[in-house]
Amino acid sequence: MQRTRPKLGQNFLVSATAQSAIADALGDVSAKTVVEIGPGRGAITKVLAARANRLVAIELDRDLAARLREEFAGRDSVEVLEQDVLKTDFAALRGGSGALSVVGNLPYYITSEILLRLFGFAVAIERAVVMVQREVADRLAAQPGTRDYGVLTVTAQMYARVEKLMTLEPAAFAPAPKVESTVVRLTMAPRFDELGVEPDAFMKFVRACFAQKRKMLAKNLRNAGYEAGRVVAALEKCGIPAQARAEEVSGEGLAGLWRDLKG
Repeated sequence: MQRTRPKLGQNFLVSATAQSAIADALGDVSAKTVVEIGPGRGAITKVLAARANRLVAIELDRDLAARLREEFAGRDSVEVLEQDVLKTDFAALRGGSGALSVVGNLPYYITSEILLRLFGFAVAIERAVVMVQREVADRLAAQPGTRDYGVLTVTAQMYARVEKLMTLEPAAFAPAPKVESTVVRLTMAPRFDELGVEPDAFMKFVRACFAQKRKMLAKNLRNAGYEAGRVVAALEKCGIPAQARAEEVSGEGLAGLWRDLKG
């Protein structure tokens, strides 16, 4: 039995039902390049290798990468890359073909970093089906005014349509984690042009809005350097209550506020 490395967040999916369901959630990939993040022992890799036109498996663990290369030796459509997903150029993996499909059981300790990496390559990715901690999935799909709504929510929903597909019990993994996991489908559909905002500048603005979540939005904006009178006027113009917190304002509302303050 291949040993696990807890520091890499290795909890291998052993449920055959879940493996097939995750692959199904990608849709028809017979003419697509699929990138699998953290294939581990290759459970989902086996399913995808039979379906995808081309499969690129990104595995950081040297022993697991070697095992995968051995298992799929002779399969020209399967490529195993031993590298850090946070340093992966997803655009380069397209190889001149259409947008990528991405799948992966994301390590809990770097889930947000991986998601941000994927969003950074939204133009190169059509959809991603990823398994994350249930609490993270709740944050990705949260609505304004709820406890889970925050920077990650706004970021995800500015880049993609978010769907929670299924929640898996710890018993679906080996070793079993102490938390439940949820499979999320992210269909990339950036909204920056639609909402008239500049991606980098707007996301910096969003982080400022949520800098101290318990404080009022107006206070956070003043702390970020915006003049108090301008903040009051912009909130009123955008129909946002003066006492509102950032967690109560939709992405559209924040975009309108950014446009007004920028102007």
